[in-house]
Amino acid sequence: DRREGPAIRSERIFGRAILSAHDRGARLADLGGLPAPGPGPVFDAPWPAQAFALAVELCTQGHFTWRVWTTALAAEVKAAASAGAVDDGSRYYLHWLAALERVVMERGLTEHEALRRRKDQWAEAYRCAPHGTAVQLGSP
Repeated sequence: DRREGPAIRSERIFGRAILSAHDRGARLADLGGLPAPGPGPVFDAPWPAQAFALAVELCTQGHFTWRVWTTALAAEVKAAASAGAVDDGSRYYLHWLAALERVVMERGLTEHEALRRRKDQWAEAYRCAPHGTAVQLGSP
């Protein structure tokens, strides 16, 4: 029985839940497609939320399609699995970030050397930040 309309291709992506305990009980439809506010953070740290938002915003601005994005993310997850990485969900947003870096370089939004310099700046800022304080990046 074939239905009318275009086929929708999907792939399985495994990862750790990012919703708070309160939100986990809600259905996605009830959330309108986005996590509902509730006790506890939606993301474990600020950087995954920022990486998530950046990918969505760059797609919204037309720098790449969502299909390009999901293909890149799936390739990162598959490469990690092929390399023998344990799929417990703890590295999901590291895959997300790696896919984002690859897509923005492929699309000419940044260059490899500029990205490497920025990563080095963040690593140095992290090393110099006193324990328990926010890591802040100086001027680019």
